[in-house]
Amino acid sequence: HRRLHARETRLSEFNQTERKAMLGSYTKVLFVRDPFHRLIATFLQGMGISPSFSSFVQEVLDSGMHNGSMAWKPLVSLCRPCLIQYDYVVMFGFLRQELGHLLRRAGLPAGSLLPELTDSQVHWTYRWLSEQMFSELSAQQKQQLSHFYRWDLAAFPFSSSFLSD
Repeated sequence: HRRLHARETRLSEFNQTERKAMLGSYTKVLFVRDPFHRLIATFLQGMGISPSFSSFVQEVLDSGMHNGSMAWKPLVSLCRPCLIQYDYVVMFGFLRQELGHLLRRAGLPAGSLLPELTDSQVHWTYRWLSEQMFSELSAQQKQQLSHFYRWDLAAFPFSSSFLSD
């Protein structure tokens, strides 16, 4: 009982029966984004102190899974999709369409609650940025990044990700 109410307890510390009971009454939504796009956004927001994208990526790779920032850790290690059966997985880049569907399923008026989201501009911008940033990386860094994010790439449909190649 005490463990159920502890603030610092991680979901993975509970057994399957306890997790199922705790999460059973919630609608679970997971928002996912291409890991390479997450790296670009983190770099552009200045969360890395590196002068170039290539050196930032090297910092990420050197930090590894356990010492890295939540901004670039693989989603599978953060969101535990094997432990939690999410009701919805919402892909960044399709937010307007998917959030509208989610709000309608919840019985809410989707049109009035959604901000103006221009998904096609987001796709074009990140495609262009990805091409530019990816070209800065060495072949070894590209291979290491694909390996670092291999479970995200396997778990979610990032078919157009530069890391999938």
